Amino acid sequence: MNKTRCDVAIIGGGPVGAALAIALQGNDLNVVLLEARESEINTTDPRALALSYGTRLLLQRLGAWDKIRNVSGIKTIEVTQKHSQGHTVMRAEEMGVPEMGYVLPYTTLHAALQQALHQTDITCLYGAAVSYLRSSNEEATLIYQYRGETHTLNARLAVVAEGGKLLEASHPPQVQDYGQSGIIAHVTSSQPATGKAYEHFTVQGPMALLPYLDGYELVLTASHEMAQEMLAWDDATFLRNLQGHFGDRVGTFTGIGKRSCYPLRLRRAPDITFPHTVLIGNAAQTLHPVAGQGFNMGIRDAWELAQAILDSAPDNIGSAAMCAAYRKSRRIDRNAGIRFTDGLVRLFSNDLPLLGHLRSAALTLLDCIPPAKKFVAKRMMFGANG
Repeated sequence: MNKTRCDVAIIGGGPVGAALAIALQGNDLNVVLLEARESEINTTDPRALALSYGTRLLLQRLGAWDKIRNVSGIKTIEVTQKHSQGHTVMRAEEMGVPEMGYVLPYTTLHAALQQALHQTDITCLYGAAVSYLRSSNEEATLIYQYRGETHTLNARLAVVAEGGKLLEASHPPQVQDYGQSGIIAHVTSSQPATGKAYEHFTVQGPMALLPYLDGYELVLTASHEMAQEMLAWDDATFLRNLQGHFGDRVGTFTGIGKRSCYPLRLRRAPDITFPHTVLIGNAAQTLHPVAGQGFNMGIRDAWELAQAILDSAPDNIGSAAMCAAYRKSRRIDRNAGIRFTDGLVRLFSNDLPLLGHLRSAALTLLDCIPPAKKFVAKRMMFGANG
C-alpha cells in the first residue's frame, strides 16, 4: 500500500471540486484532486445549468468563464402561477447588471473548468475511487484505488465535493422526499422570447423554461408516477400536455429533444465540518431545482472554503478554528437558500383555494414594490451574503 501526504485532498472532480482546486492553485499548497471517473471529460450528464450572475463573477476570477462557449443569457425572469393573474417580472436592467443569469449544458461548464484546472499546479488523479475516509483530531485519512493498487493519503484537510456517501453511515443526512420527479428536455417553440426565462407554478409542481440557443431548457415537475407516464408519451402527446400546462406565452411548442427524469429531494448534511474534513456542493446539500439555487450555492461553497484555507495556510489548514470560520461564513447563505427553495415548493405545490389567492396577491404585490423585488433578485443572483 502506497502512502502519501498533502495539504488538501479534494474528493470529486466535478465543477464544484474543480472550482475549489483552481481557487487554491499557485499558493505553495500541495493539493490533490481525486476523481472516480477515468477521464476528466467522461460525463454525459444531460442537465442544463442555470448560473447566476454572481456565479459568473466567481468563474471569471477562476479564469474559467472565458473558456465557456454556447452560453445563453437571461435578461428577464417572469414568475407566474397557473390559473392566476398574479405575476412578477424581474429585469437585469433594474438590477444594474448585464444579465441576471446564464444557461448552458453541465458538460460545457465541466469541460471549461477542466481546461482551467489543467493550467494549474494541482495534482489530478482520474480513476481514483475513494473507498474510505476517516477524520481525527490530527488529520484526515483516505484510502483509494488507483491503477489497480490501493493507496493511503493523509491530508491536513479532506474536502468531499460530491455525493457525501463516505460519511453517511456515521453522519446520516436529513432527507425530504417531495414526492416529485423532474423531467428535463430541450424544447422549441414558434415565438421564443430571447433572453427571457419563465418560472411557472402549478399544483403539479413548478416548471421552468430557461432560454438556450434556439429554444428552451425545460424542467417540469410531477409526481413520480405521472413523470414516468409522461416519459412514455410520444412527442406530440407530451407537447400538447406541455402547451396546456404552460399556455401560449412562447407561442406553440414545436419540438422536443430527449427526455430524462430524476427524483427531487432535499438532502442536507446536519453539519458540514468535522475534524479536518469539510463537505461542500451536493455533498453538503442537494436542493429542489426551483429558482435554480443548488449549483450556484455549491460554487459559493467552493469559493468561500478556498478563502478560509488560504487565510489559515499553511499550519492551521483543517484546524478546528478554520473549520469553525468556514462553517460560520456559510451558515446564513446555506440556511437561507435551503429555506427559500423548500418554502417555494411547499407554498406553491398545492391546490388549497385560500393559498391560491394569497399566492396570486403576493406575486402581484412583489411586482409593485421595487425594493422587495430587488431584494429577491439579489438573493437569487448572489445568495444571502450578497
